[in-house]
Amino acid sequence: MESDEKRITQEDCSEDSLGPGILTLTNKRIAFDKTSGRIIDFSKKFGQTVLEANLNQITEVAKEGRLIKKVRIKVKTDESEKTYKFGVYNTGKWEKDVKEAISKYSP
Repeated sequence: MESDEKRITQEDCSEDSLGPGILTLTNKRIAFDKTSGRIIDFSKKFGQTVLEANLNQITEVAKEGRLIKKVRIKVKTDESEKTYKFGVYNTGKWEKDVKEAISKYSP
């Protein structure tokens, strides 16, 4: 993280196509780091960062689902647009926090 970057929220979750990891929202970006772990010794290791996008690259944030709730985040890059679906604990809070961070973002 940069010196002027502040973590807003972070959660251990799973993304539909990427699998388990840690989702982190800061005042500048959103990132998802893959994790791997073993149940036997309760260890968890950070893997590679598979998603890292500045807040101005996020084009849509919404919650979806009735039984299995997810927060949907659409990210636009120079090459394409990709939708990610994260199974977080409180989808409403994540949606609100991401939208608020985007509204306050200044590059």
